[in-house]
Amino acid sequence: MVYFAIVLMHDPLQRLYRTKLALLATLLTFTGLGLLLLAKWIEHSAGWHWLTAWPISDIGSGLFTTGLLGVALQYFDGQDSEVRATERLERVIARSVPAMRDAVIDGFAFEPDDLARVATAETLDKIVTNGLSIRLGDASFAEEIYTDVRKQAIGTPERLHDARISIRLSPLPMGRGTPNGRAPQFVATVRWEYSLVPTYPTRRFVCLSSLAEYRELSQDSAANSAWYVGARTGMDASSKDTFELMTFAVDGEERTIRRSAKTGSQAYSVSIGKDAIDAGKPVTVAYAYRTLVSVDEHLLQLRVDQPTRGLSIELDYSDTDIDHINVLDFIASSERTRISRLPPAMPGKIVLIEFDGWVFPRSGVAFVWVLA
Repeated sequence: MVYFAIVLMHDPLQRLYRTKLALLATLLTFTGLGLLLLAKWIEHSAGWHWLTAWPISDIGSGLFTTGLLGVALQYFDGQDSEVRATERLERVIARSVPAMRDAVIDGFAFEPDDLARVATAETLDKIVTNGLSIRLGDASFAEEIYTDVRKQAIGTPERLHDARISIRLSPLPMGRGTPNGRAPQFVATVRWEYSLVPTYPTRRFVCLSSLAEYRELSQDSAANSAWYVGARTGMDASSKDTFELMTFAVDGEERTIRRSAKTGSQAYSVSIGKDAIDAGKPVTVAYAYRTLVSVDEHLLQLRVDQPTRGLSIELDYSDTDIDHINVLDFIASSERTRISRLPPAMPGKIVLIEFDGWVFPRSGVAFVWVLA
């Protein structure tokens, strides 16, 4: 406040105002003095007595007095008046600041559009980090949490909603797609269906045997899905017997599937459609693929590559000799995953996993089985 008062006293506009006031007071003083002298001269001059009817003396006296008082007031009270004006302004600001502060905070808290108009992305990140720091009481913890969330959520513009996944396990006949007909395999037929507002024009599915390439591709979850086939499984990652994308549809319309293969890997690409991208509206995507799973591994993993709101997974293993399946979910959330199974009295062996909240990328579910 002291700094503000000093700035106000030395403001160029304030100095200009004081100069103009001093000039006006001086002009009034000398004008009034001149009129008083003129009135005295008229009283002693012949031929000018007709001007005595005019109130020249009264006007001169008024102007002289006003100018003289103005000069005196400016000289003696100028600085004090500035101090009083500054103090009055400080009192007004002090009373108004809490209301102004609360109004700004409430506007930013309850009107996100207002905050978006005045804040950059860096400012918004800082606001969120500071808010978390206050709530958690740990600045480094808050910064690490928000950095992780920003990479997983903000860095992936596509978000899936109401994802429904159905998986059917069935035995692979001996001798088909297995090395020397020895390693038993399950055929996993997986169907996905979800809605999203598409951002990326192409969806890619890659099956590969290079662990380094798999890890690199897994970090880029934007419209990419990757499957790793280890050498010890004896399966060829470039073979359609190991992995095959069978169908892909957008809003019920089948899309053309393009396949490319090289030693140790194969890739499928599908165009979402320019019309769907330009419309900026939710579309329903449904696709199905078939892959092989080693029976002796006793494990089937399902990973979510994009932020997903609402997840339902149904695994049907009725055609297999699996006696029991344990479910391990890798979904970090305060909400619990619901797991249900068909009663033993009912025909078929089905396990259902449901989750209503948000599932972040690289989360998922693992099925571990015990053979009969």
